[in-house]
Amino acid sequence: MRNEGIGSWPARRARKTPHRAALVHGDRSLSYADLHERTTRLAHALRAAGVRRGDRVAYLGPNHPAYLETLFATGVLGAVFVPLNTRLASAEIASQLQDSGARVLLHSPSCAGLVPAGFPTSVDVGPAYEDLLAASSAEPIDETVTPDELCLIMYTSGTTGRPKGAVLAHGNLVWNAVNVLIDHDLTADERALVCAPLFHMAGLNMLTLPVLLKGGTCVLAESFDPAATLELIERHRISFMFGVPTMFDRIARQPGWARADLSSVRLLTCGGAPVPTSLIHTYQRRGLTFLQGYGMTEAAPGALFLDAEHAVSKAGSAGVPHFFSDVRVLGPDGAPVAVGELGEVAVRGPHVGPGYWGLPEETAAAFRDGWFRTGDAARVDADGYVTIADRIKDMYISGGENVYPAEVEDVLCTLPGVAECAVVGVPDPRWGEVGRAFVVPAEDVALVPGDLLAALSGRLAKYKIPASVELVDSLPRTASGKILKRRLREEQQPHGA
Repeated sequence: MRNEGIGSWPARRARKTPHRAALVHGDRSLSYADLHERTTRLAHALRAAGVRRGDRVAYLGPNHPAYLETLFATGVLGAVFVPLNTRLASAEIASQLQDSGARVLLHSPSCAGLVPAGFPTSVDVGPAYEDLLAASSAEPIDETVTPDELCLIMYTSGTTGRPKGAVLAHGNLVWNAVNVLIDHDLTADERALVCAPLFHMAGLNMLTLPVLLKGGTCVLAESFDPAATLELIERHRISFMFGVPTMFDRIARQPGWARADLSSVRLLTCGGAPVPTSLIHTYQRRGLTFLQGYGMTEAAPGALFLDAEHAVSKAGSAGVPHFFSDVRVLGPDGAPVAVGELGEVAVRGPHVGPGYWGLPEETAAAFRDGWFRTGDAARVDADGYVTIADRIKDMYISGGENVYPAEVEDVLCTLPGVAECAVVGVPDPRWGEVGRAFVVPAEDVALVPGDLLAALSGRLAKYKIPASVELVDSLPRTASGKILKRRLREEQQPHGA
C-alpha cells in the first residue's frame, strides 16, 4: 500500500478487524469493512467530479459518518479536507470556501441554507449521497500519499479579525493520535461518545481518530444534549468521552445524574478551559476523574496533558507535554523563563503543522525556529507543570468555542453610528465566558444596545455575538493609543443589554 496518510486507515483497519463496529450513528452501525468500502466509493465519486491531488474538498454539517468518510476519501486521493463550522454565518462559510479554493462541498440537509448560492459542486449527504455511493466503484485506489503531504485545512479565528486556515499534514494528525494512544492508554475495545463537534480539532483528533486508529467504536451524536448523553452512555456502554467544562457541568446538573449507570466510563478528557475543582470533585464522587489538557488547532491539537494521578494536586494546571511534544515557556528574549515567571507558550513536535493557508507573513511570525508561538501566557512550576495564566491575544472561550474579539470588532465597527468599539470576554456561569462590547457612539447618534446585537445576527456566528453592550463615552488607552482591554475586563461594568 503506497498511501501512508490517514486515507489508508479504513483499508488498513478493515484488513485487521473488518467486522468490528467502527461508527454508530442513531440506529445505524458501520463496520470497518463498511467504512472502507464507503470511503473507496466516495473517493471514486470525488475523482469523477474532478478532484485531484491537492484539491480542496469541504464538508459542512454536524457529526455524521459522511464527515469521516469525506475526510478519509480525500486522503485516499491525496486531496485536502476542509471542515467547516456549522455555527458560522453564511457569509463566513462563503469566505472560507473562497479562501481555501474548495472544488467540492459536501453538506448535511440541515445546512443547505448556508451553502453559497452558485457554488459549483455541492453534494447533499441525504438520500442522494447514498445513491452516489451505490453508483460508484468499490475498486481499491492506491494513490501515493506521504506523511508530509497536506491533509486538511481547519480554520481558526485570527486576532487580526480574519480567520486563518491552519494547515496540517497527514503526519501531524498521526503523531497527535500516537500521543493520545500513549498518554490515554487506549484499548481496542474502546467505545467513544463523540458529542463534541468534529469540525473542531479536539473532537476529531483527541478522541475520534485515535479510537479509530486503535480499532474501537465511535458513537456519533449530531449535537450535545446533556440528558441524551447520559442515556447514550448507558445504552452503548461508553468508555471514553471528550468535552469542554460547560458540557460536563450540564451533564452533572441533570436530574438523572445521581442514578445514571456510568460504570462503563473509563476516560473523561476535558479541554478548552481549566476544569473547576468543584466539578472535579462532583465527578470523583461518582468514581470518575478528568484528564485535562491544553492544545490548539495548529498542533493537531494536543500539547499539554494532566493525568488522573495529578488531577487534584495540580488542579488548574494544564499538565506536562504529551510524549512526543515539547513545550517551553519563553520570555521576550526567546529564552525559557524561570520557575513561576510569566512567559509565552511555545510548542514543538511532529504533530505541529507547517503554518497557515496562503498567509506567509502570519506563518513566519508564529512558526519560528521550529517552535509554534501560541500567544498564550503561562507559568511553569518546579515540577514542570504548566499553568495557562492569560491569553496574550485577547481570545476568550465561550462554551468551548474560541472567540477572537478583533473579528467581532471588525463587524461591529461597520454598523451605522458606531465610532469605535472593544470586545472582551467576561465570566458567565453557563458558558464560562461571553462577550461584552464597549461601544462609543458617533457624535450626535443615539444607539440602542439591543439593536446593535440584532444587527450582528447573520453576520457572525451566534456564539461570537456579544451577550451585552455597554455604551461608553470613550475607551481607555495607553499612551501609544492602544486600547486597554485589561482595564475594561477589570472594571466589570454593568450589562447594557
